[in-house]
Formats: sequence, C-alpha cells, structure tokens
Amino acid sequence: MWACGLVFFSLSALTNLFLESIDLEIFLVRSGLVMGSAIVFASGLTYISQTSPESRKTEAIGIFGIGGFLGMLTGPFVGDLFLANRLRDNFEMLFLVAAIANALPLVLLYFLRPTVNEGSKSSLRLSDFVQITRRHWPGSILLVDFAFGVCMTAPFIFVASFIDRESLDMPGVSVIGLFFLFYAGVAIIVRLLSRRLPDRIGSAKVLLWGVLLMSIGMFCFSIVHEGNPWLISIPAILTGAGHSLMFHTMTSLTLQPFPIAVRGTGSAIALMMLDLGTFIGAPVLGFVGESYGFSFLFATIGGFNLLSGLTYGWFTMRKRDGKRQHANN
Repeated sequence: MWACGLVFFSLSALTNLFLESIDLEIFLVRSGLVMGSAIVFASGLTYISQTSPESRKTEAIGIFGIGGFLGMLTGPFVGDLFLANRLRDNFEMLFLVAAIANALPLVLLYFLRPTVNEGSKSSLRLSDFVQITRRHWPGSILLVDFAFGVCMTAPFIFVASFIDRESLDMPGVSVIGLFFLFYAGVAIIVRLLSRRLPDRIGSAKVLLWGVLLMSIGMFCFSIVHEGNPWLISIPAILTGAGHSLMFHTMTSLTLQPFPIAVRGTGSAIALMMLDLGTFIGAPVLGFVGESYGFSFLFATIGGFNLLSGLTYGWFTMRKRDGKRQHANN
C-alpha cells in the first residue's frame, strides 16, 4: 500500500502537465495528490507502529514524523527556486521533479523488513472496519486529532493568504520560506530533544504541553503586521514546537487500544479524524477570516485547540480517578 500511494501521488503530479485551465480537472488532480499522500502516510504509520517495540512506539512515530518536517523545511525554498518566474514551464518542471522524487523511496521500500503480520489475510469490508473501531474505541483523544487537523489549516492553507493580505514583505527574503524555516526547524529540534519524554512523564502530559504551545502560537499571529513582518517567526516557533509535541503523542494514544494486528485500522481512524478537521475547518475558517479578519481566524483555531486539550485532560483525569477508586474498593 505504501508503494501504491507513492505511485498514485507521482501519477497525480504528472497529470498536472496536461491541465490547460482552472476547471473541474484541477480539483480531481488535487484530490489525487492528497489521496496519494494519505495512503503513504497511513501505510508508513501502520508499518512503524507494527515494527517498533511497544515501549518505544511514541518515540518511533516521532522520529518517523521528522521526515515530514524535513519536507516542510526544504519545500518552500524549492518552490521559490522553481517558481521565481511563474511561467508554465516552471510549474511543469516542479511537478515533474515531485513525481520523479518518489522513485527513491519506492526503491527503498523493498529493503524494509516485513511486519509481524505480513502476508496475513484481513477483511476489506467497511462493516469490519466499523466493528473493529467500535471494539477498540480510543475515546476523547479523537477530538484532539480533529482539532489538530483544524490547526493544520493555518500553516498549509491560511498562512500564505495571511502573508499576501497583510502585505508582509522582506527584501531578499521569502516570508513563507522564513515561516517554515522556523516552524519545521524548531519542530525537528524539539522532537529530537524530547524523543524520550513521553516514556518518562507520559504521552498525555507531553500532548497537553503541545496543545498549549500550539494555541499560544495561534494567538500570536495577531502581533504580526506589515511594519514587523519578521515577527512571523514567533507564531512559527510556537506552533512548530506545538506540532512537534502533539502529533506523535496523540497518534500513539489513539493507537494504544488497538492490538498490533489491527493497527492499520487505528492509523486510519487517527488520520481520518485529522483530515476531517482540515476538511471541515478550512471552509468554516475561510468564512471567519473573510468576515472578521485573520487575527480572529487564528484565535478561533487556538481557542478550539485549547478546548479540545482541556476536554481530553478532563476525561483522562476522570478515567484515572475511576480506576483509582475501583482499585481501592
């Protein structure tokens, strides 16, 4: 499936070369790119969770996620390199390179060791997927997964529009490149330095610290204006650090109730909630931004994310207190 996702992404990238206008086809091609990415990510996440030691699952997911941060770190600069002049030939070269770049990971997949249940038969029926999910329901952590998806609309959808709308400009410097330099750079450093932290203090505590940093970072977008474009580094640092602490811990907590044999279902439900947050959040937040401005848009994201963290923390404490009382009785 991992290999299929890479091929699907490459073919979708290549179909951009045949687009002549902004019509229905461009949306279908965009959907193909996103679907390919979803297959790759879900497959990789399942593989990591099935091959890593159970005691270090969170750390393994975190290290796996660093690859995504490296892409965020280099992607904007590569994009600026190809699209310095926005000509069709440059766009075609960008999509061509994106398609060819998948050849290397496609080859490397054949050197990975098999998972514990490789070759075993599993059902593809939707009813079985629903039944497994109900049996191993992760609980309130899914709200955090959803809120994280809403948060991802900021760096991947709204920041570019925010930069254009606020006329943020720094001579000789790409502002969007600067944002992702701090966002991904800090995220990589925090992820590496804190890789064993979930094992020491618990994934839930690390997650809640990540939620707090992500929310504060969203509120800090309000201090960035045309006269101080360099201040975009502050929300970039805070949201990058929040992302770094949130994703691998919330994913690990979502997968926790699922046995190894059905980790694929756990990975799917975790990413489905994340994608649902982005899918629902983007148009709603777009309306909020057009009506009340970007500061209110980012504050709405921060507030909702904070609410999800508080809700998860409350349910977690209730469950812990319930287990403690049951043990005392």
